[in-house]
Amino acid sequence: MTTLTHFIKPLRSLLLAGVAVVAISACASNRMPSPDYSGMAAGQSQQTLGELTARYKNNPKDKGVAIQYAAALRAVGQSQQAVAVLEISMSQYPRDADVNVAYAKALTAEGRFEQSLQVLDNVIRPEAPDWNALLVKGATLDQLGRNAEARVLYTQALVFAPGEASIEANMGLSYAMTSELPAAEQHLRRAVQMQGATSRIRQNLALVVGLQGRFDECRALYAAELPPEQVDSNMAYVRSLLTQQNRWDMIAKS
Repeated sequence: MTTLTHFIKPLRSLLLAGVAVVAISACASNRMPSPDYSGMAAGQSQQTLGELTARYKNNPKDKGVAIQYAAALRAVGQSQQAVAVLEISMSQYPRDADVNVAYAKALTAEGRFEQSLQVLDNVIRPEAPDWNALLVKGATLDQLGRNAEARVLYTQALVFAPGEASIEANMGLSYAMTSELPAAEQHLRRAVQMQGATSRIRQNLALVVGLQGRFDECRALYAAELPPEQVDSNMAYVRSLLTQQNRWDMIAKS
């Protein structure tokens, strides 16, 4: 089986973007939901970042604002600044699970995978693991190519948070990273049926469908989420990925 190495990097960013983007039900946890701004249009992302920058400057000790601000920074590619923001919060709330998980996400986005794993291992309690922490650790392991280990963590996270779309979505992307596209599609289809499924998850399903050559279905899935010009751009991207894959296959056979 040929690994689709040329789109591993975009899949890595999707894995992290998809981590814990839905609210946690009261029966599952009293933790605050993890914010996600990655699916926004560029202009909206910048506007959100501007608003959160002002809120953070007014009250940098508010952990909720700091976590949201860091998420907004990551959404516009400023992962290094997101790490810096959360390092300050870590000094203020060293034992806070929300801050630790957000910090680990920022570290992973910055490519500091081993450090992220260390932070997460300090948060995850074996007797009652936090599903959000398990999810971030799984995404980090996926980016290190330790896909089988990541899927074990996603399965464990589902035990503690059944019905969480973000967990099924990351499981699907994990399989996509190893070119197991039917399995990837199966998990993403489960995810889109779950309460709290986001547009980002539905677009991920469209990507996996398109990578299997089902372009009409892929276009229809994108069209339900995006304006026409963005649909065209995404379809061109999917086709370019397959074209590159065909070239790699030809090289491998030569």
